[in-house]
Amino acid sequence: MTYDIQKRILDLFVACVLSLIFFPIWIVVPLLIFFDSGRPIFFVHRRVGKNGQKFDLIKFRSMIPDADDFLHSGKDQKLLEEFKNSDWKLKNDPRINRLGKVLRALTIDEFPQLFNVIKGEMSMVGPRAYVEKELDEQTKKYQETKDFVKDILSVKPGITGPWQTSGRNEVPFHVRAKMDAQYARKKNIIEDINILLRTPKAMLSKW
Repeated sequence: MTYDIQKRILDLFVACVLSLIFFPIWIVVPLLIFFDSGRPIFFVHRRVGKNGQKFDLIKFRSMIPDADDFLHSGKDQKLLEEFKNSDWKLKNDPRINRLGKVLRALTIDEFPQLFNVIKGEMSMVGPRAYVEKELDEQTKKYQETKDFVKDILSVKPGITGPWQTSGRNEVPFHVRAKMDAQYARKKNIIEDINILLRTPKAMLSKW
């Protein structure tokens, strides 16, 4: 049995089991979001998948409505400059609403990505799902990452991955890309299972 088939079986099994175990999330969280800040319930964002294929990544909305439009509108120039200079990861993003802070702390905002896994657009384990513009800008900034990106795009992006479970969540793009590329080259189902088993501990360590 090839690695790709093993990985697909693992993805479908874990995604379906988690969806059933945490079924109440599908009911409670949308209601909380609606009563806290209205619609939309979901945040849908275009990302780059395997072999450069684009797909819509789904999350529970944890920011103000139209957060991306607000960021790039130039209304808060200081925030936009900080975003550009932070490897696309703001540490204290003022667009995150009060409920969103809780959802992110518990990693519940990423729960709808199980749909992406079931559809075959993502995997349970893999590199980060990058935005196309982010990859373009970051590879220009870090020229040494061009070969890393080729490896990253040779596999499906994942909900969790090597750098998320390494205890090094706050890392610059070139370090993150190297770790993701090293994972992509291995194609080892045992490594995938180990990362899945380490994920709960990594989530709890954020508290």
